[in-house]
Amino acid sequence: MSDGNNGLQLRSLIKKSGELEISLVDVPTPEPGPDEVVVHVEAAPINPSDLGLLVGAADMSTAKVSGTKESPVITAKVPEGAMRAMAGRLDESMPVGNEGAGVVIKTGSSDAAKALMGKTVAMIGGAMYTQYRTLKARDCQPLPAGTTAAEGASWFVNPLTALGMTETMRREGHKALVHTAAASNLGQMLNKICIKDGIPLVNIVRSKEQADILHKLGAKYVVDSTAPSFLDDLTNALVETGATIAFDAIGGGKLAGDILNCMEAAINKTAKEYSRYGSNVHKQVYVYGALDTRPIELPRGFGMAWGVGGWLLFPFLMKIGQADVAKLRQRVVDELKTTFASHYTKVVSLQEALDPVNIAVYAKRATGEKFLINPNK
Repeated sequence: MSDGNNGLQLRSLIKKSGELEISLVDVPTPEPGPDEVVVHVEAAPINPSDLGLLVGAADMSTAKVSGTKESPVITAKVPEGAMRAMAGRLDESMPVGNEGAGVVIKTGSSDAAKALMGKTVAMIGGAMYTQYRTLKARDCQPLPAGTTAAEGASWFVNPLTALGMTETMRREGHKALVHTAAASNLGQMLNKICIKDGIPLVNIVRSKEQADILHKLGAKYVVDSTAPSFLDDLTNALVETGATIAFDAIGGGKLAGDILNCMEAAINKTAKEYSRYGSNVHKQVYVYGALDTRPIELPRGFGMAWGVGGWLLFPFLMKIGQADVAKLRQRVVDELKTTFASHYTKVVSLQEALDPVNIAVYAKRATGEKFLINPNK
């Protein structure tokens, strides 16, 4: 790679006029500083956490294509009611893509940077939907020999979120977990971790097909929130597992409240005496997603020992500190082809990522539909 090499980068812009614009921009590749490397990006997944930045609150049914085949531009309308939530990013062109993998083609002068030359590495740090990425050596994870960029591309967000859930459970003194939208790529990883580590896990899904996916993986407790017997099924699974902490990807509506009420019912089935304030066992729901954007409804039947809060990966990692993060990262690398394997339904180029037909599929956030971008395809 010669100095001043340019590469394409995917950008998302929301204008004050209420319009989303997604485009490809030719950008110069910054020279690496002493502790930095330049990576030729070969794989970057489209995660639900990327869609928030990529399409924002735009109504993608209004999407239109302009530009050329090499340089397509997608525009879509952002509903007026959603513009307030977008205030912080208006008229600012944002690079997209939390994580990815590729080959180090140039390094800075430090030993840590030079040690990565020629290696296939996984990366975290944003702006991954790009052909070349200059970043700190410490934000790269060398992949074991024989691991492809595609195998290593989803090494961070889902694996560390799943490990973060079991780690939070242990640190807060719970012994079993509940997870919603549980047949997702992340949910499947969480099942593999819990089976391997002997943690009882209650999976809440929204269809029989999703339940089947998890049963095939060996999941023991799977309850379908669309079944008429849902609340009884959930309470019974909570009695058996003793789960008092839940991670909820849905966010809106009644589900968080249902979980707390069923936890309380499960605890009271084994309670020795009645208390009008409810049990004094703390029940916790962490909301980490927003598949349902409505307000969270909490019908109060779960006493006074409870909490509902938000949970995000990066603040959690900052809280536990670098040494513990390094242990979690190492576990992901050790089990990349087993516990933390990701499966993609389609590999697309940067241009193909802007094809409305593809956007319609990956923006649905449907279970079992995961796209991988190869920016150099």
